[in-house]
Amino acid sequence: MQITELLQQMGGLKNIAREIGVDEGQVQSGAEALLPAILGGLKQQAQAQPGGTNDLLGMLGKLGGGSMMDEVLGAQPTNLEQGNQLLGQIFGSKDVSRAVAQNAAGQTGLDPSSLKKMLPMLGMLVAGYMSKEGAAAPQAASPSRAGGLAGILDADGDGNPLNDVMGMLGKFKR
Repeated sequence: MQITELLQQMGGLKNIAREIGVDEGQVQSGAEALLPAILGGLKQQAQAQPGGTNDLLGMLGKLGGGSMMDEVLGAQPTNLEQGNQLLGQIFGSKDVSRAVAQNAAGQTGLDPSSLKKMLPMLGMLVAGYMSKEGAAAPQAASPSRAGGLAGILDADGDGNPLNDVMGMLGKFKR
């Protein structure tokens, strides 16, 4: 299952579409263009930490953990503070976030301002889901045993999802 399919099943893409005023198909296209950068940023964060994925999950927990996903999936407008903090952590600056949105606009033909609005919400969905999966299976030796997004991130089941993220990025560039 592709990550965008998982986010769609959760209702995340529908909620993002409602909030930014575009159709769900546009959000799906935007997600397919933005997710490689989000996943790549998360991978870099995990690689930069001495504890790898465990330290990444700790960082995500400090940013709000699973509540980030709940915020996007809720009926109220999304408070983007956690998402913007997450993007600051994984991209380092607003300039990088803007460049990611601009690059995605070039790939999809979507308005860069819509993609800039999508970026923190997608980050919150992914990070919140990863946090929930990590908390649900804390004793699992391999993130792939947690299923869902963690299983997608560890496609080869070797217990290290980070080495699979870069290979997965090719799926988005069909």
